[in-house]
Amino acid sequence: MNFRETRKRKPVGSLLKLDNQHRKPPLHWMVWCFDDPYLIDRNFCIYYCLHCCASSRYRWYSKTCFWISTLRKQYYLGCYYSYFCSYRFALLPDLGSSIRRKMVIQRWSLRTNCSTLLTWCSLLTWVVSGSLVSDLGMRPWIAVAYSAPVAAATAVFLIYPIGQGSFSDGMPLGISGTFNFMIVFQAEHNILMHPFHMLGVAGVFGGSLFSAMHGSLVTSSLIRETTENESANEGYRFGQEEETYNIVAAHGYFGRLIFQYASFNNSRSLHFFLAAWPVVGIWFTALGISTMAFNLNGFNFNQSVVDSQGRVINTWADIINRANLGMEVMHERNAHNFPLDLAAIEAPTNG
Repeated sequence: MNFRETRKRKPVGSLLKLDNQHRKPPLHWMVWCFDDPYLIDRNFCIYYCLHCCASSRYRWYSKTCFWISTLRKQYYLGCYYSYFCSYRFALLPDLGSSIRRKMVIQRWSLRTNCSTLLTWCSLLTWVVSGSLVSDLGMRPWIAVAYSAPVAAATAVFLIYPIGQGSFSDGMPLGISGTFNFMIVFQAEHNILMHPFHMLGVAGVFGGSLFSAMHGSLVTSSLIRETTENESANEGYRFGQEEETYNIVAAHGYFGRLIFQYASFNNSRSLHFFLAAWPVVGIWFTALGISTMAFNLNGFNFNQSVVDSQGRVINTWADIINRANLGMEVMHERNAHNFPLDLAAIEAPTNG
């Protein structure tokens, strides 16, 4: 007999109807203990006192209040520690590498990273989603799919600063800081010529394309249950057993539009593909960021193409190299000298 058939699944209502054997807090509440130890305060005591009560209403209330307050405090404590660290540095001018300055760095930067890292990288939400799916008796693919943005956030917020040796090199929060990070990343690592970034672009754009195609096909092949004067969406009832659209018609249309085998005839395989394509692409992008964090950069064509007389034949690679060099110089003007050939002659064009 199949294991999946014999496995006892926990109904949704069991999340609120706790008995004596479920008095201990589940994983997605206990994962809070990995966060900033300064969060261990009255919420911890209130939660455990109310959790042991006989009424499930109080247990649900304690869980909800505990969880909301924890997430709220993560964000505000992170902001507070960041600004307080800056304030302490403002009071310590010209101390260089003194012991007092090092103590400020170690103490407050540690508390800042502990309280905000899980929020920025979404690690906490990822663990919670996986635990909640397990409690509901669902399959684990939601957490697997959510691992893609978690991996991307971890790469730019944690792995890249570690590889570069400073958290000042990590991606800041905000629009202008993000775009500055992107430009500097291209200048220093030539990310646009990295194959893993190309796979990520294919994953994001391809996922958008496939999502739009699937949504338009389903909407175009809905089985009408209403009159012409009503919206077709009103004909759907939540939990209905019958199919809400004609997959045969959608398959026939798309098979004729492209070719027969370009269309899925299995709805489950189709939806798995829609989820897997962007997830795998973003996985590769996160892996590419992680490798470039340790200066395993994208392809470069530093050797220009020359003719038999030794004259340079300008290509797109030369334009990319000059653009990267210019961006890097403008980013760190005191560390680089602006090339005279860039400042004195007209920029080459290709055609």
